[in-house]
Amino acid sequence: MNQSASPALSPGTRLAYLIIAVATGLLMPIQSRVNGALGVRLADPFAAALVSFVVGLVALTLIHLLLPGPRRAAQTIPRVLRQRQFPWWYLAAGMVGAFVVVSQSTAVPIVGVALFTVSLVTGQTVGSMIVDRLGFGPAGPRKISALRMIGALLTVVGVVWAVSPRIVTDVELGTLLFPMFFSLIVGVLMGYQSASNGVQAQAYGHPLTATLMNFVVGTLMLAMIILIRLPIASTEGSFPTQWWYYVGGLLGCVFIGVSAFMVRHLGVLFTGLCMICGQLLGSLLLDLVVPTAGSHISFATVAGTALTLLAVALASVSGGGSAKLRRR
Repeated sequence: MNQSASPALSPGTRLAYLIIAVATGLLMPIQSRVNGALGVRLADPFAAALVSFVVGLVALTLIHLLLPGPRRAAQTIPRVLRQRQFPWWYLAAGMVGAFVVVSQSTAVPIVGVALFTVSLVTGQTVGSMIVDRLGFGPAGPRKISALRMIGALLTVVGVVWAVSPRIVTDVELGTLLFPMFFSLIVGVLMGYQSASNGVQAQAYGHPLTATLMNFVVGTLMLAMIILIRLPIASTEGSFPTQWWYYVGGLLGCVFIGVSAFMVRHLGVLFTGLCMICGQLLGSLLLDLVVPTAGSHISFATVAGTALTLLAVALASVSGGGSAKLRRR
């Protein structure tokens, strides 16, 4: 499979893409809080994830039926799969998306958004560097320069610093290790998810179609898991009547779709760093506008967010050009 690098971006276009990626990252904390709350109301994180995915799948199906561009791209799916224009295991990106939502529904009510963000972001940074270097994305292998490596490390430091006031006031860390480790692994896999979606978007001709396939695969996997565990599933939960409990799937559509588009032009690592920056800003805004019982904005919160912004700017200085070696 040939994977050619995308054309070099002009400074103006690169800045516009950077802003869009950061703005999209703002949605992740909102999605995490919504899906976490839905998981508590349903008393089942897998059920909450399935509801989120079904909502997203319905929205994407309507978009593909109503808009000519996505509709034409969806018509290429059988041919793309038949011709094996990408390895079949790239479809597993939808499973990763499902586990992202499961981790939100499982971990956020237990460890809070702060520790969840630390675990997920650390995994995202590591996973993005790995897949960028190996060339899983549509732009092929990308060199990880010293500046980009420093930027990635500073991102993790900035996130930990920003959430440190909430970490030290949490319950004993020993009780949080499993949900944190689970979120860390999911974060690592998100780098693979972004790269796979970028390749699929290029093959289908539209990032929304790659997002649609994500939701199809994720919905099928979650439905099978729920059927298997049906005899032991909790019956204590109930469906909430407030509309906002169900917007997580819509936010996921935007997040995955933009990521699938951006990785072709910015690379997996830099796209991930920009979205991580947006996640921190979104968490800060949530704490200001819609604070929860544990919300606390301190100097460390603001300084850590500023350091993350600096880290993304530092990483953007390094072009992250594609490596000369191409996979075939």
